[in-house]
Amino acid sequence: MLYSPFKRVKSTHSRLTNVFLASISLFVLATIPLLTTPDSLFPAIAQTTDAREAEADRLLQQGLQQFQTSQFPAALNSWQQALQIYRALKNRAGEGWVLSNLGGAYINLGNYAKAIDYGQQSLAIAREIKNREGEGAAVLNLGIANLYMGNYAKAIDYGQQSLVIAREIKHREGECLVLVHLGLAYNYLGNYAKSIEYTQQSLAIAREIKNRHSEVVALGNLGGAYIDLGNYAKSIDYGQQSLAIAREIKNLEGEGRALGILGGAYKYLGNYAKAIDYGQQSLAIAREIKHREGECLALNILGGAYIDLGNYAKGIEYTQQSLAIAREIKHREKEGTALGNLGAAYINLGNYAKAIEYAEQSLAIAREIKHRGGEGSALGNLGIAYINLGNYTKALEYSQQQLAIAREIQDRQGEGLALNNLGAAFLKAGNATEAEKMLLNAIQVWESMRQMLGSNDANKVSIFEGQAHTYRTLQQVRVAQNNPIAALEIAERGRARAFVDLLTQGLSSGDANSVIAAPNQEQIRQIAKSQNATLVQYSIVYTSVQYSIVYNNFQIQGKSEPRESALYIWVIQPTGEITFREVDLKPLWLQHNASLANLIIGNQEFLAVRSRSSFGSAQPQPNLPTLHQLLIEPIASLLPKDPNAHVIFIPQGSLFQVPFPALQDANGTYLIEKHTILTAPSIQVLDLTRQQRQKLGNQPANGRGNALVLGNPTMPQVSLSPGEPKQQLSPLPGAEAEARAIAPLLKTQAITGAQGTKAAIVQKMPQASIIHLATHGLLDDVRGLGSAIAMAPSGSDDGLLTAEEIFDMKLQASLVVLSACNTGEGRITGDGVIGLSRALISAGVPSVIVSLWAVPDAPTSELMQSFYQNLQNNPDKAQALRQAMLTTMKTHPQPRNWAAFTLIGEAE
Repeated sequence: MLYSPFKRVKSTHSRLTNVFLASISLFVLATIPLLTTPDSLFPAIAQTTDAREAEADRLLQQGLQQFQTSQFPAALNSWQQALQIYRALKNRAGEGWVLSNLGGAYINLGNYAKAIDYGQQSLAIAREIKNREGEGAAVLNLGIANLYMGNYAKAIDYGQQSLVIAREIKHREGECLVLVHLGLAYNYLGNYAKSIEYTQQSLAIAREIKNRHSEVVALGNLGGAYIDLGNYAKSIDYGQQSLAIAREIKNLEGEGRALGILGGAYKYLGNYAKAIDYGQQSLAIAREIKHREGECLALNILGGAYIDLGNYAKGIEYTQQSLAIAREIKHREKEGTALGNLGAAYINLGNYAKAIEYAEQSLAIAREIKHRGGEGSALGNLGIAYINLGNYTKALEYSQQQLAIAREIQDRQGEGLALNNLGAAFLKAGNATEAEKMLLNAIQVWESMRQMLGSNDANKVSIFEGQAHTYRTLQQVRVAQNNPIAALEIAERGRARAFVDLLTQGLSSGDANSVIAAPNQEQIRQIAKSQNATLVQYSIVYTSVQYSIVYNNFQIQGKSEPRESALYIWVIQPTGEITFREVDLKPLWLQHNASLANLIIGNQEFLAVRSRSSFGSAQPQPNLPTLHQLLIEPIASLLPKDPNAHVIFIPQGSLFQVPFPALQDANGTYLIEKHTILTAPSIQVLDLTRQQRQKLGNQPANGRGNALVLGNPTMPQVSLSPGEPKQQLSPLPGAEAEARAIAPLLKTQAITGAQGTKAAIVQKMPQASIIHLATHGLLDDVRGLGSAIAMAPSGSDDGLLTAEEIFDMKLQASLVVLSACNTGEGRITGDGVIGLSRALISAGVPSVIVSLWAVPDAPTSELMQSFYQNLQNNPDKAQALRQAMLTTMKTHPQPRNWAAFTLIGEAE
C-alpha cells in the first residue's frame, strides 16, 4: 500500500516590522496499488508439472506476502525472479501478473516513471489476451501513478475505467481500491464532499469483504479529509482507528501513514510535542521499510513543527530534505508543499524576497497540477509576505484570491485565515470598516470550527491559540473606531472560551453540546452588578497585527513573541458603568529595552525558580512600582475608596503572573492595603462560578465539620529534571504545623505523614466542604495538566495528584486552598492558565486559593492560620485573605512572604 500526504506550512514571527502566527499541519491520504495473484484477480494457472512454472507461481505469491508486510525490496526481488521465469516460458498471463505487481510496488516506493512503464506493459498484455481483471488492475495502477505525479485528470480517467471493469466483473476488492483512488484524486482537486463520498463507499466494501489493509487506508483517508474540512475531532478519531488496525495486522506502511495523520491533526491543534513524536515515529517506519514517499511526508511534518516552534534552522533542514525526496520521486504536490513550508520559514526570518520566491514556485506547481488547496495556500503565503512589506494592494489581491478558493472548495480553515489576513491588511491600509467586516466573518468561522470539537477541552484550547490574534486585531479596529465598549465585547469573546464551555457543561449535567455565547455589554454590566464588584479587564496590544498563513488548507500558527505596544484596560463599576483606558507600552522598549513580561518575572532566573525542580528557593522580585504605574495608576481614580469593596482583576497572558496585592505605588503603599482583591480568567467565568456557588448552597454536604485538611504528607520521590534519578521531596514541618493549627478551626482532624496518601485523600475529596492541602506543588508550564500536588505514595501510585486527574473529579467543596508552591501557575494560554486552579473550578469548586511562586514555609503557615481565623468571623473569603496578608506583612514585610496567594472565583 502507499500513502500520499498533504502538508501545510507555518510560521511564527517576523524579526522585522510585522508579526504573524502560522502553523504547519499536514494532510495524509493514501491509495493502494492493485496487486494480483493467480487465485485472486486472474484466472487460475493451468495445473502443470513444470517445476519452473511452479517456482514462478511460488515466487509470485511470496512477493505478495512480502509486500503486504512492507518488505518492499524483498517483494521486488521475488517478482523479478518470477518475471524472468514466466518470460522464458512465454507465459503471458503470468508475465502480466508480475508486471502489474511491479508497477504497484514502484508506486509504493515513489518511482512513478518505473510504475508507469510496468503498468503500460501490463495493460498491453491484459488487452492482448482479453484479461478484463488484468486490464482493471493495470489501469488502476496507471491512475495512481499519474495521481502522484499531479496528473489529476488522467488519474480520474484511469480510475473511472477501472471502476467500470471492477463493477462489470463484480470484483469487490478491486472496486474498493478504485474508490479509494478516486476519493484521493477528488481530494487533491479540493472536492472534499466527493472525496469523502467515494472513501466512505470504499470503507463499507473493505469491511464487507473483511479486507483489513483496505480498511486501514480508507480510515486514514477519511481522517485526512476531515482535517481539510476543519473537523479535527473526527480526523483524530479516524486516524486512531486506522493506527489500531495497522498495528494489529502488522502493516508498517499503514501504521506510518496513520501516525502521519495524527501528527498532522495535532500539529494543526498546536500540540507540537505530539506532532513531533508522531512525526519521528512515522519517519523511523518509512526509513525502515525504505518508503520514500512516507519519508518525505514525515520530514515535512517535522520541518513544519520546528518552524512553528521557532527553530528555523532545524525546520529548514528537515524541509530541504523533504524537498529533495519529492523532486527525486517526481511527486509534484509534495514538492509544492515543501516549497511553501520553506517560504513560511523565510517569512518568519524576515527574508521576504526569498519567501516570495518560494511561494511563487509553490503557486506555479499548484496551478500546473490543478491542486486548488495548494493554490489557495500559496496565495495566502504571498499575501502575508506583501503585508509584511507594506504593499497592501498586492496583499489584498492575493488574500482575496485565497478566500475565493477556500470558499469554492469549502475549506473552512483556509476561509478563516484568508478573512483574518484581509482584516489585517485593511487595518494596515487604514480601512477600519472593511477590516471589522472581515475579522467578524473570520471569528464566525473560528467559532464554528471550535464547536465541532465537542467536549474536548485540550483540543479547543490548542486550536484557539492559533485563532486568538483575530480577536486581538478586531479589538484594535474597534478602539480605532472610538468604540472601546464594543472592543470589550470582543476581548471577552476572545478569552477563556473553552473554559466557559467546560463549566457550562458541568452546570448542565455534562451535556457535551452545551455552548454558551459570549456576553454582550449589557450582560457584562449585569455580571458586575451581581458580583457587587469593580471588574478590571486587561488586554495586551502588539506592535504589529498578527497574521496566519496556510498551505494545503492547514492553518499555520506559531508562537510569536511580538513586542507589546499598548495595554487596553476596561473598568466596570458595580453600577454597570464602563470606562476605558489605554496605556502606551512603547517607552518600555525605547527607554528600558524591556517588555511587560520582563517586568513581571523580574529576570530570566525567575523562570527557573518557577520550574518543577525548585521548592522554596529565593527568587528575584518583579518590578512592583513600575507594574503599579502601568497597571493601576491609569485606573486608580476608578477603583473603590472602601478597602473592603471587591476588585476583581481579569488578566491576559503574562499578566496572570502579576501579584496584584503587592503592586506598590509611589508612596510605597501596597495595593492590598487599599483594596480587597480577587482574580478571574474572564468576566463570563465569574458568572459561571457564581452559578456553581448557588448550586452548592443547596447541598447539605457544604456544612461545617466536613473539612479535609492535609499537611506535610510523607513526600513522594520525583525526578526534578528530565532524565535525572528520582529523589524524595523535602519534608515541610511548617505545613504540618499549619494543618494542625487550622484543623480545629474547621472542626476536623489534620491528616499528616504516612496517613496522607493520595488514595486516602482522593477518596475523601468528593465529600469535603472545604479542602486545605499544605504540601509541595509541582509546576508543569509546558502542558499544564501535569501540574501536581504532592501526597504520600501507596500501592502503585506515585503520590502525585495531577491537574489532569482533578479534571475528572466531581467536587462539592465551596473552597479549596492549595497551600503549596506554584499552584496558581501552569501553561499560560489564550484560554487562561491550564493547571490546578482551572482543574479545580472545572471539577465544581467556585472558590480556589492558589500561589504564584515557591512560597516559604513558615510565613505561609502564619498566613493560612490567620486566613481561617478571619474566616470564622467573616464568610467573605477575599476579605479574610486580605486581612491575613496585612497581618503577615507586619512580621514578614517582604512581598514574597505574603503576596503569593490569589483567590480565583467567588468571595462568598
